[in-house]
Amino acid sequence: MAREYARTDRVGQQIQKEIAMILMREIKDPRLSMTTVSAVEVTRDLAYAKIFVTFFNDNPEEIKASLEVLADAEGYIRSLLGKRLRARIMPHLRFIYDSSMSEGVRMSALVDQAVASDSNKNESTDLIDNDNDKQDE
Repeated sequence: MAREYARTDRVGQQIQKEIAMILMREIKDPRLSMTTVSAVEVTRDLAYAKIFVTFFNDNPEEIKASLEVLADAEGYIRSLLGKRLRARIMPHLRFIYDSSMSEGVRMSALVDQAVASDSNKNESTDLIDNDNDKQDE
């Protein structure tokens, strides 16, 4: 019988929570304002962890600069994480920009735009139908 909840998933969730707290409270770099840890993927041997982050701004230059700051602070974040988790093995951290949030916002805007244009078409056809009914009388 397989486990329903793997150890790597539990470790990943704990790492996600702790890194979010570290970024919020410990890292004081202004380039990392409004950073969100959206997901963490940990390898089976707990040697490496991919940290998926999103930022408040969508400017590619600022995103690149923020990822560089996180890469430079990887050792410091890892040491703080090691003190908080007290795990025997502390994974190497790799920060990756998660574009799914910005893509979701973009797709939502496209759906809203399509619905608005569809309702405008329906209103214009209703007006034309009303004019035709008045002419028939």
